[in-house]
Amino acid sequence: MIKNSWVFYLCRFLCAATFRCIWRRTIIGHENIPLTGGVIIAPNHVSFADPPLVGSATRRPLFFMAKKELFDIPVLGQLIKRTNTFPVRRGHNDISAIRTGEGLLESGECLLVFPEGTRSKDGTFGVARSGCGMLACHTQKPVVPTRVVNSSVMAGFKKLYVIFGKPLYPPREYTKASYQQFSEQVLQAVQNLHAPGEA
Repeated sequence: MIKNSWVFYLCRFLCAATFRCIWRRTIIGHENIPLTGGVIIAPNHVSFADPPLVGSATRRPLFFMAKKELFDIPVLGQLIKRTNTFPVRRGHNDISAIRTGEGLLESGECLLVFPEGTRSKDGTFGVARSGCGMLACHTQKPVVPTRVVNSSVMAGFKKLYVIFGKPLYPPREYTKASYQQFSEQVLQAVQNLHAPGEA
C-alpha cells in the first residue's frame, strides 16, 4: 500500500467530479467526521461503487480494505495499491489485515469498514459482522455510521446521497461479545439515516 500518493488524489478528484456531475451526488453531515485522529467510516454496502463514492465524499484521505483476489488482477491490482487500499483474506481471521487497520487508526487515519463485511446482493441491509466492532474496541476510536443511498440503482441515474451520522464510541471495557454488539449498534445507526424525502 502506498499512502496518499498522487494517484489517490487524482482518482478521488475524478470520482468526485463524476458522481457530482452525472448522479448529482449530495453529501449530508460531513461535519460529523472528526477533523483529526483515527476514525472508522462505516457505510452500508450495496454496490461496487460504494468505496469510491464514500472515499470521494470525505475531505480527509480514506483508507480501504479489499479482498486479496483484486490485487492479483493486472493493472487493477497496481492501481488499488496506490489508492490507500490493502488486502484482506475474506472468510479467514486475517491477522495481518487487522493489524494494518489498527495501525492506521492508531496513527490518526480514517479507515472505511463495512459493518456487514460484504456487499448485499439485493440492495437491502445485511447482518452485522464483528470486524467493525473489534477494530473500534481495540483502538478505542469513534465510528461514523454512513448511509449510501441509491448506489444499487446507478443505471437509473437516481440522485446519490452519502449521509454521515454522528460518531459512536465503543465501550471502554469489552469482551469478544462486545465486538458483535457494537457492530450491530453501528449498523442500526446506519439504517436510521435517511435521505431527504426518503420514507
